[in-house]
Amino acid sequence: MDSHLFRRFRRLAVLSIATYLGFLVLLMFFERPMIYPAPPRSDGDWDPKWLTFENAEFRSRDGTALHGWFVEHPTPKGTLLFCHGNGEHVAYLANELKQWSESHQLSVMAFDYRGYGKSQGQPFERGVLEDGEAARKWLVERTGQSADSILLYGRSLGGAVAVHLASQGGARGIVLDRTFHSLVDIGAHHMPWFPVRLLMRNRYPVDRWIQGYDGPLLQIHGEDDEIVPVASARRLFEASPSTNKRLLVSTRMTHNAPWPPEYDREVAVFIDSLTPTSSDP
Repeated sequence: MDSHLFRRFRRLAVLSIATYLGFLVLLMFFERPMIYPAPPRSDGDWDPKWLTFENAEFRSRDGTALHGWFVEHPTPKGTLLFCHGNGEHVAYLANELKQWSESHQLSVMAFDYRGYGKSQGQPFERGVLEDGEAARKWLVERTGQSADSILLYGRSLGGAVAVHLASQGGARGIVLDRTFHSLVDIGAHHMPWFPVRLLMRNRYPVDRWIQGYDGPLLQIHGEDDEIVPVASARRLFEASPSTNKRLLVSTRMTHNAPWPPEYDREVAVFIDSLTPTSSDP
């Protein structure tokens, strides 16, 4: 190779390396907004006239002010803590809270992680998990139930929060809706050309946490999920030590699509199958 070609090759190599390193820096800088794309607070309906709810105001372990909604059923069969996904806040959830309460005869609380809705702060893994603990603590004190008698529902990222809660304090049962087994692995799946496993700070090892919970589990996922591959859901299901678990996989459900109507019946059967505890209302 002559000196002219060598210099061109060297410049190209340096430029390629610099570009790659620049992308790594950008990925590290934008990790938070990519994982936690909180919608504007102004979005959604913060005052649905057709839903009776109580504003829940409480603080996380580090003092961060948090907010949620509590929908109380007059004669509940149980109480549910709703952990939403990473692209929504409670003002999006009025219809779902009404359905959970009326269709399944449950008192329901939904809350916003730090940086979402009316909750203060900026989201990061440990903080979000502690926000879930604070929400359950508020619900325990409000209803007089024990932590392990509360049902947990988690959608996508919220499923990670729900599993962590169950591993720390138990649960009457968990419904996981399109939840991943490991956020690091999902990141690596979508960006295989970057050292995601080395650089990612928000890791959410849900398949490890679920080993600390052996109670009833219902998992729902879609074969066509473009964000969390169904293989991830299967890995999470396999990691669960529960002897009372079920995985429902829809052939026509993507990550953000509503689940099929028949799954409402499956959820109802699951909830009705759970043995009430002495602390239930």
